[in-house]
Amino acid sequence: MIPGRCGVALATPPEPANAQRYAALDLLATMVAVVGADGAIHFANARLEDVAGISRRALLRGKLGDWLLNGRQWQDTLAAVMANEVATGRFDGAMRRAPMVAHESLPVHVIVTQIDPGQAFALVEMIEVEQQTRQDREERALGQVQANKELIRNLAHEIKNPLGGIRGAAQLLAMEVGQPLGRGDEGQGARAIGLSPRELTEYTQVIIHEADRLQALVDRLLAPHRHPQVVGDVNIHEVCERVRSLIMAEFPRGLTVQRDYDTSIPDFRGDREQLIQAVLNIAHNAAHALAERIAAGDARIVLRTRVARQVTIGKQRYRLALELHIQDNGPGVPDDIRERIFYPLVSGREGGSGLGLTLAQTFVQQHQGMIECDSAPGRTSFSILMPLH
Repeated sequence: MIPGRCGVALATPPEPANAQRYAALDLLATMVAVVGADGAIHFANARLEDVAGISRRALLRGKLGDWLLNGRQWQDTLAAVMANEVATGRFDGAMRRAPMVAHESLPVHVIVTQIDPGQAFALVEMIEVEQQTRQDREERALGQVQANKELIRNLAHEIKNPLGGIRGAAQLLAMEVGQPLGRGDEGQGARAIGLSPRELTEYTQVIIHEADRLQALVDRLLAPHRHPQVVGDVNIHEVCERVRSLIMAEFPRGLTVQRDYDTSIPDFRGDREQLIQAVLNIAHNAAHALAERIAAGDARIVLRTRVARQVTIGKQRYRLALELHIQDNGPGVPDDIRERIFYPLVSGREGGSGLGLTLAQTFVQQHQGMIECDSAPGRTSFSILMPLH
């Protein structure tokens, strides 16, 4: 007991939760908090810090109810657990997140459990309702990418073989057109079909030019599978700055490329040129989608880096991972291609090759990572998630 004013004895307040005691909770892939009877947060694990989008210290200054939309249900469940009316309380709710992380709430299943009967603390676990759905989506994406690789390789080789013959025949034809067919027969072959030798030469050049264009397309399709990774130490912010300078050089007016970097992110092993190409392909697509806003002078691309903890990528668990977000304020991905944007030869703009995002996905997956897209009118965000080995 602690003496109060006028000699009145006050109850001793409960000691705060021991952070060392709960340190193992940082290893969990679900969000966990230790709260007092009033809902004040005494401990928050790394996953809750990541999903909320603010530091652990900031979380400890508030109450868990500040982050849950189901306020009344949360209070009733916590009160019942703390009064020992039930050992465990559950409900489905929604969690707010910091605006820079996401504008929409996150559906969660909340489990409130007594730590020890009679103690003033409860353990709260929040499981993302979409977590399993996301893992299933990742597995499907990995399977689709593997199928795309096989399709691209087979298609490219099937195209490449006849291309060589077409180009060679066109070159021989161009040589023949430029020579007389025989004594007194100059140009008779051309005149027989109503064309001059000059016109025939132009047409053979068209054949050669188009064959070369297809050859370049095939080379781009095969590029990720031909060149081995050149692995070295990579600083993700050097990658972002390189991409930023290239985009600003191509779009010097009407477009702002903002930086929002977590400078504590360490270097990691990877292929710097592949990652530059992957990020550049995404940012370049974003810039082209911003054509109307660039004309209006208010186009914006944001490059944001964060560290994620205890993440699962392709069924493998990683203690630390890099999150790179390339966000723009454009019109969004068209609905008719939203589910197919990473497929080869699918493009949302006139004249696009449909290979930029396919190659970006291939390069990122060669780094054991993945790309996701969240798009709505006025906000499109491509997220690259890669382990920090």
